[in-house]
Amino acid sequence: MTETFDVVIVGGGIAGLSTAWYLERNARATKNNLRYALLEESKRWGGHIFTERISANGSGEFIVEAGPDSFLTQKPWALQLARELGLADELLGTNDKQRQVYVLNRGKPTVMPDGVLLIVPTKFTPFALSPLLSPLGKLRMGLDLLLPAKRDGKDETLADFVRRRLGSEALDKIAEPLLSGIYNSEAEKQSLLATFPRFRALEVQYGSLTRGMLESRRTKNGNGDVHNPLKSKPMSAFVSFRGGTEDLVTSLVPRLHGDLRLSTTVRRIERQDDAYVITTNKESIRARAVVMATPAFVAAQLLCELAPNVAKDLQTIRYVSTGTISLAYRTSDIRRPLNGFGLVVPRSERRPINAVTASSIKFDQRAPEGYTLLRAFFGGSRSPQSMDLDDEQLVQVVRDQLRELMGIENAPLFQRIYRWNRSNAQYDVGHLDRLVQIESALPKGIYLTGSAYRGVGIPDCVKQSQDTVQNILCELKKQ
Repeated sequence: MTETFDVVIVGGGIAGLSTAWYLERNARATKNNLRYALLEESKRWGGHIFTERISANGSGEFIVEAGPDSFLTQKPWALQLARELGLADELLGTNDKQRQVYVLNRGKPTVMPDGVLLIVPTKFTPFALSPLLSPLGKLRMGLDLLLPAKRDGKDETLADFVRRRLGSEALDKIAEPLLSGIYNSEAEKQSLLATFPRFRALEVQYGSLTRGMLESRRTKNGNGDVHNPLKSKPMSAFVSFRGGTEDLVTSLVPRLHGDLRLSTTVRRIERQDDAYVITTNKESIRARAVVMATPAFVAAQLLCELAPNVAKDLQTIRYVSTGTISLAYRTSDIRRPLNGFGLVVPRSERRPINAVTASSIKFDQRAPEGYTLLRAFFGGSRSPQSMDLDDEQLVQVVRDQLRELMGIENAPLFQRIYRWNRSNAQYDVGHLDRLVQIESALPKGIYLTGSAYRGVGIPDCVKQSQDTVQNILCELKKQ
């Protein structure tokens, strides 16, 4: 017999898992006997959230992140979920006393000037003395105070916006490696309104980014930083957990009481009478509602018969492949250490890596005393050729870069390579309009959520799951 559920969730990453969590919470609160199934194709939960604990030559334990190493506290939804799961005491902030970031500038790591908020300098002296930009580049950034604001409400690329407000040097040395790096995207295609709408809002409200950022900084200093209500000290902008980011997943999964199925591939979704029939590699099940918490191209494949126009639009959401390699060293092996969180590499430097994070400086408890854990990023739109290297070639290429940039001659104690094929959705110009078109054409009872749509970070995915659950419950209540 075909089993019937109120909701079937396809995809067991953080978007699918948090959708299940909030379905359960709402069902308990309303004393609703809602039944759901959560289907995941792979053999593990969490998607890109994956933490390894590695011991090397008796040196102690290293905590190595395969995917995201933290999440943003300014977007509160992941933090709220962590507290709901009883993880408040496990939260781990960054070492903000060592928060310096370096930019590779003509082959040399150069410190980002103190007081630069995102892309805008808010302190004059450190910026004026910095060798990162030429005198003309700095003067061009200053014109932001005089240029008229764009008020037509139309989307534009991040590159066009930064060039218009701050100039080409600011785009090359600051905005492209920092802001496009967050999304693993191309600044020349990246949608401003879908990725950094705050910039447009500041421009419209204050007439310039600089005035807007200075006012934001003044307001923040007046009102205080974000606080954890369970602790007295201000909270870092980014947090993780003592045991790694995967603690969020390993705490969440045991508390879900639905029908959770790993190694389950969905092959077809079709409409029959008043329900959907989901055919998997094992059986068929029925559902009143289906949540697609998958990459957009997977959702497109599954909706091609049911909603061909939606599937066609979903296929237009581009993806790029990315990877990381974590390497452990004795701290004494690093002749020119990065005394900060890491190094970003502008596209103009034409390197086979995009950035290097000093994981054990950014967070405590990531490497034993006397050791340093580094993580290099490759792939995406900036170094796609590195994805084609085999593991041996990749290790050699990255070691060559670390030798040149940080003076590391010795072999690492160990390395871990993680490759994520077609992993990062690209929010190209017009992305939000595309989403409106897709969502308005979805068949009743079909929902989309996850990093392909309205934010790529863990907090964004949790927020989307909350919104999806509210929409589902409203629709089921009508039925």
